[in-house]
Amino acid sequence: MLVALTGTPGTGKSTAAELLRHRGREVREISDIVRSGKVSTVLDEERGSLEVDTEELDEVVGKELEGRDALLVGHLSHFLSVDLIIVLRCRPSVLAERLRVRGWSDDKVGENVEAEGCDVILVEAVENGAEVAEIDTTDLPAERVADAIEEVLAGEREKYAAGHVDWSDEVMGWF
Repeated sequence: MLVALTGTPGTGKSTAAELLRHRGREVREISDIVRSGKVSTVLDEERGSLEVDTEELDEVVGKELEGRDALLVGHLSHFLSVDLIIVLRCRPSVLAERLRVRGWSDDKVGENVEAEGCDVILVEAVENGAEVAEIDTTDLPAERVADAIEEVLAGEREKYAAGHVDWSDEVMGWF
């Protein structure tokens, strides 16, 4: 089974994935696949980020992982042909602080906080057609996030049903 572990940057994907790797899970970082040069990219100079051909990425991942169980980690992983998508979420105000601590520019922080507040990745994940679960990482230590992912992988879907995380109280304060 291929599982996408996705979410806005700063929600805890890589940290939780590293813990899952130590627990014996096969974990593949999408960014490593992109950096390997196997996928076409174009630099978006205005946004300071790489645009990735997700269809090409999907083909590369499909060939590399055919018949294997793996967790595909990255904020583009929900665009891939997977069996399950787990979306990590974080309250926008907390996410903003996490990104600022990383030294992100105000523009990049704003862009990502807005995306999280408007459920952009969750909506894209649901549009994929695969089963979707979401985990609120706002107040969870990394170990507990990894435990929650393990619960989803073990079949617990109701507790983590798509749509149960709601930032509207915070988002409405932006206006």
